[in-house]
Amino acid sequence: MRLYIGNVSYQAGEAELEKLFTESGIAVDSVSVVRDRQSGEPRGFAFVEVASDEEGRRAIRACNGKDFLGRTLVVNEARPPRSDAGPGHGSGGRGAGGGRRRY
Repeated sequence: MRLYIGNVSYQAGEAELEKLFTESGIAVDSVSVVRDRQSGEPRGFAFVEVASDEEGRRAIRACNGKDFLGRTLVVNEARPPRSDAGPGHGSGGRGAGGGRRRY
């Protein structure tokens, strides 16, 4: 199961998050802190992979609402990635043009 971890301290890295889950009795397959593409700075959320749905539910119960480096974590099942193909992606469906209306 893939878990979304929100409200993560900007000082936290993969090792710190893995330690938090491990100390809570959760076996972690992988941890990925999401970083800004240009600056490389953490964006305040991460994804954690666990082996099973049951392990994921245990992780949510154990870590959701837990204080971690001064912030209260939000832990829930990750949603599937959005499809980038579709009308109006990134422009609210209004087309890519800007500027003012011409009458």
